[in-house]
Amino acid sequence: MKITNYELFQVQPRWLFLKIETDEGITGWGEPVIEGRAATVKAAVIELMEYLIGKDPLQIEDHWNVMYRGGFYRGGPILMSAISGIDQALWDIKGKYLNVPIHQLLGGKARESIKVYSWIGGDRPSDVGAAAKEVVDKGFTAIKMNGTDELQYIDSYEKIDRVLANVSAIRDAVGPYIGIGIDFHGRVHKPMAKVLAKELEQFRPMFIEEPVLPENNEALRDIANHTVIPIATGERMYSKWDFKN
Repeated sequence: MKITNYELFQVQPRWLFLKIETDEGITGWGEPVIEGRAATVKAAVIELMEYLIGKDPLQIEDHWNVMYRGGFYRGGPILMSAISGIDQALWDIKGKYLNVPIHQLLGGKARESIKVYSWIGGDRPSDVGAAAKEVVDKGFTAIKMNGTDELQYIDSYEKIDRVLANVSAIRDAVGPYIGIGIDFHGRVHKPMAKVLAKELEQFRPMFIEEPVLPENNEALRDIANHTVIPIATGERMYSKWDFKN
């Protein structure tokens, strides 16, 4: 089996989809995109697909290594998103070729169900409280919310209190046992992240997410040592090497 062609579909406002075709009529689909950079990732996919035309789509690991290790410049959101979407499409082809779900090729499913949370919007206590109550009434047992606006290295407790008011409104609306994830979006520097985390402990959050930017991941150790709240990260990390520290 050989890869014969591909198509890219850029869908407004923010999506990019890839279809890879083979000489046996099997096609695979992937989503090679990073938010806000669909056209840039599209260009990277076009460059990478030049190598793959005529190749056996089943040799997924070999192709991944060539795409990643074959160039002098590696990693980053654009290249890794392009490789990821191609990788998805190749796995799709392989699953169809072998007539098995992809999870069977990766060792089989590990659970029958998984807990999910719902994102809520709103910047005022009345908004987030009502939004949390609405999704909990639909059956969700956890929510995630925006944590804060940008904070300076040293900032005011007025901003801290606004965050606490929002989280308090959620606790008042849905009770003590609904999970609350608080996403900082990397908008906070380590000194104020430590303050925020300590102040938020009273509400027993499920986790805080990305308290600092991923280029400052070394700060996560200090923040983790300062709070009992679990820390989530990884949204802007693109390979196992980004996680190794």
